[in-house]
Amino acid sequence: MNPDTMFGPLDVLLPHVEYVFLVLVLVNAVTRFLAQRHYVSQYRDGGADAIDRYAIHDLSNVLLVLGAFYFTTITLHAGTILSVLALTVFITDFFEFEARKVEARKEEELGRPKGALAAWTLVLAYALFQSLFLILEQSALWGNIV
Repeated sequence: MNPDTMFGPLDVLLPHVEYVFLVLVLVNAVTRFLAQRHYVSQYRDGGADAIDRYAIHDLSNVLLVLGAFYFTTITLHAGTILSVLALTVFITDFFEFEARKVEARKEEELGRPKGALAAWTLVLAYALFQSLFLILEQSALWGNIV
């Protein structure tokens, strides 16, 4: 089996996979913002028992991890780093949701998910590096630095 066609129609993304992953990271930021607003409004309306997971954000996290795994099939080194970072975001989001529920049970104001935001920032930084590296590589300044 030709490894370039391992995923069939999905391999149409092959030349642009860095940019597709960057879009997934940015979409995850939007869903992260919407999820936090969702949790806060649920807490105000129904208390701690009313808070439930925001399905769109959970789907965004799953797509982020799957996108990182797909990236691993294309370039092993960068894909492995992105996979570890994306899994870190996935795990921290799980625990940050539980932390919001604990805050709600203690009747405190719901805080921001600081750990998940830090992990997401690392994913964004590496995705930007991967997608902008071709531009940097061709510049004269980069050649002088390397």
